[in-house]
Amino acid sequence: MSNEQSTPTPDAKASRLPPGMVLGPDGKPCKICTSFRSWKPPKGGASLAASAASIATASAPSHYAYPPPENDPRPAHCPPDVAAVGNATWTFLHTTAAYYPERPTPNQRANMLALLHSLPVLYPCSHCAADLGEQIRASPPDVSGRAALSAWLCRRHNEVNRKLGKQEFDCTNVDERWRDGPEDGSCD
Repeated sequence: MSNEQSTPTPDAKASRLPPGMVLGPDGKPCKICTSFRSWKPPKGGASLAASAASIATASAPSHYAYPPPENDPRPAHCPPDVAAVGNATWTFLHTTAAYYPERPTPNQRANMLALLHSLPVLYPCSHCAADLGEQIRASPPDVSGRAALSAWLCRRHNEVNRKLGKQEFDCTNVDERWRDGPEDGSCD
């Protein structure tokens, strides 16, 4: 007989979590990895374990399982959740690509690569960061020019959209969406 104690596996821990809760790399609930639209922490001193135990059939969804942003009931001063950070990050990246030079200098290329390669290391949602790191390894960023970078980002964004069950973006419209605006002048 072994003296080793049995510890729950990550899957066993995840199966006891409330729906929508994601664990961080430290094994604790990850606020920035979780959509607050689909999960609320227990109130009144109830423990996570008690909350999880009360949900007999609960199973933690994929870390991508959060609903599309609708009416966020939380006040504006609350920390962002995974959806808010994701939307802000994609807006920043797409807009940066839209204004990236057509013929970047070696220094501009190096800086863009450094920015993109830093995201899997620094991004606050560890699951999202790991996924982006895998995407970058499978399809390295094309920083040869504005159009190539915009198309590369759009393809990566659509990979995430597919995982989220969201509609994919037509990558032929990146300039209209992120740089020029629609021809009807509605954004002027």
